[in-house]
Amino acid sequence: MKTAVYQVLIAIALITASSCNNKNTKSNMTDNPLLHEWNTPHQTPPFDKIKNEHYLPAFDEGIRQARSETDRITNSADAPTFENTVEALENKGELLTKISNVFFNLLSAETNDEMQKTALQIQPKLTEFHNDISLNEKLFERVKTVYDNRENIDLNTEQRTLLEKTYKNFSRNGANLKGSARDEYRRITEELGMLSLKYNNNVLAETNAYSLDITGEADLAGLPEDVVAQAAATAKSKGREGWTFTLHVPSYAPFLKSAENRSLRESIWKAYNSKGAHDNDTSNREIAKQIANLRMKLANLLGYKTYADYVLEERMAKNPENVADLLNKLFNAAKSTAQKDVAEIVNYAKSKGFTETFMPWDFSFYSEKLKDEKYSVSDELLRPYFKLENVIDGAFRLADTLYGLKFTENKAIPVFHSDVKTYEVNDEDGKLMAVLYLDFFPRESKRGGAWMTSFREEKIINGCEIRPLVSVTCNFTKPTETKPSLLTFDEVETFLHEFGHALHGILAKGTYESLTGTSVMRDFVELPSQFMENYCVEKQFLDLFAKHYETGELIPQHLIDKIIASKNYNEGYATLRQLSFGMLDMAYHSITSEITGDVEETERLAMEKTQLLPVIDNCLMSTAFTHIFSGGYAAGYYSYKWSEVLDADAFSVFRKNGIFDRNTAASFRQNILEKGGTEHPSILYRRFRKQEPSIDALLIRCGFVKQ
Repeated sequence: MKTAVYQVLIAIALITASSCNNKNTKSNMTDNPLLHEWNTPHQTPPFDKIKNEHYLPAFDEGIRQARSETDRITNSADAPTFENTVEALENKGELLTKISNVFFNLLSAETNDEMQKTALQIQPKLTEFHNDISLNEKLFERVKTVYDNRENIDLNTEQRTLLEKTYKNFSRNGANLKGSARDEYRRITEELGMLSLKYNNNVLAETNAYSLDITGEADLAGLPEDVVAQAAATAKSKGREGWTFTLHVPSYAPFLKSAENRSLRESIWKAYNSKGAHDNDTSNREIAKQIANLRMKLANLLGYKTYADYVLEERMAKNPENVADLLNKLFNAAKSTAQKDVAEIVNYAKSKGFTETFMPWDFSFYSEKLKDEKYSVSDELLRPYFKLENVIDGAFRLADTLYGLKFTENKAIPVFHSDVKTYEVNDEDGKLMAVLYLDFFPRESKRGGAWMTSFREEKIINGCEIRPLVSVTCNFTKPTETKPSLLTFDEVETFLHEFGHALHGILAKGTYESLTGTSVMRDFVELPSQFMENYCVEKQFLDLFAKHYETGELIPQHLIDKIIASKNYNEGYATLRQLSFGMLDMAYHSITSEITGDVEETERLAMEKTQLLPVIDNCLMSTAFTHIFSGGYAAGYYSYKWSEVLDADAFSVFRKNGIFDRNTAASFRQNILEKGGTEHPSILYRRFRKQEPSIDALLIRCGFVKQ
């Protein structure tokens, strides 16, 4: 999903690029492409023309224009109305957001040292601009006047939601603060913006700094041929002999699962799990603590007991107590299964002659071997059926089957890296719905993980509908000199997950950008993505695309049966692992006094009841937990499990009516995907489901209770 700084921009309701003719983006200042109309297909960003030196002056001009537009709203002699105040605020800052969308998305997907330095210059300016809006008493008074008179104004549902959101954005961002409290708010938000950037940059630097270089073939024992070939290609690209393994997941994960050399598994596991934890210039130990402490102070300043109370006020969960209740229910349901999962793997290792103390770097290795023995299904057995191009085609065909969407590659659209492919997305009537960017492979200029974001969101302005520019970014297995990109089953699930987010953006339908697409409550945003993962174990879906890349043979039924049978393998352990992250997140954001000790102690206490393997000194989640410290999920990581409850419950309707049923899909599209944040998600979900969501479907799917 979107980067942390980009989330800041969303929070202050800056509006994405482009009116119908882009008149406001013209400038006589320079030849800077960021300041001119984009004469490209569908007014997509001209990545081939944008250079590092263009960003800073473009931001300065964007901020200048946005300030001027804000001043006109603030100082208007006309009485405040919904149109001249609330709607005008929604539609201001067009140029600034256009620039921001390009810069901050590339800062995550195609960064460099100069961009990172530029970000440190830009962030204080954006924070100051945001604060100058939210702390503008005169402007807030205009908004408040409209809000207080809302019962006497004829507004539709979307307009009422925008008014309420605008008012809350002011009140929750310091508008009611006075005197020194306002100064303190400015100081805290400025410091938080800089710390989040540094935290993210440190994780990327530590990820890129490490490599495991192997020169002896004996140390490759156990590794699949494709993994070895990829490591050889990595070494060659770095000008090294032998084989190079990195902390990027397509390299790191198979090494842990397959390498027989235990000491090398230990080395790469410790490197991966100690990112940001070292006593060096890229340490995040103090930064994580500072961020948590500053967030607590910010919440207190705004009248909240904790930062979690502040965040959850605007979430489906509503308060920390409800989050704790969900996490504890799932913990109690999964604990015994998780303990059995680990015991089974430890006993299996012993049966194979393992006599050492069982450590975390042993878990994936023996877990994968046991899985292969129990189900005769492994990543390497399945990879040939998941050629990347076929998986993409399968996802596109699913979107067509459910929603009538057509995807056509357009190589004329500029891209920000040669790996990126672009597609025009049209509906059944030929209407352009979106442009989709797909970026799949790891590189040093890209942060780890997978996410969806947008270079432009959907909106209607001056009667003209602006369709979105949606991007999906992943870090998948790269092709080699002899084989195409062949995905693991987990990578197929990850793509379907992010493609679900993309559909949320592609199918957006609404007037106001801040309410369309994925601009929804954080604990609702994962529903469309996790919903799509359900299709990965459905034969009808797999038959659309899963064919052997050499023979063309469809994936055989016995392999599908094994995938389904193995789906809940280690589900208890995996659930406890996810819950531990949610508990750690809540621990940092539920503090009522400053953390003074090392973050290692905070982490140990937060996660100890979920730990089933030995805890290793100096190996921390806290120092590389980008989701909560620089990725917008602060006090919100629980939402992955919250959304699992929703997605399991929602997919049960499709199971009942047919997984490709167009009527059910139409209801899901109209009530969930198209609506964005135009209404409260609880209302939208009930409208689709005809009842409140139940945890039962998730517990059954996970195998924790019998159906």
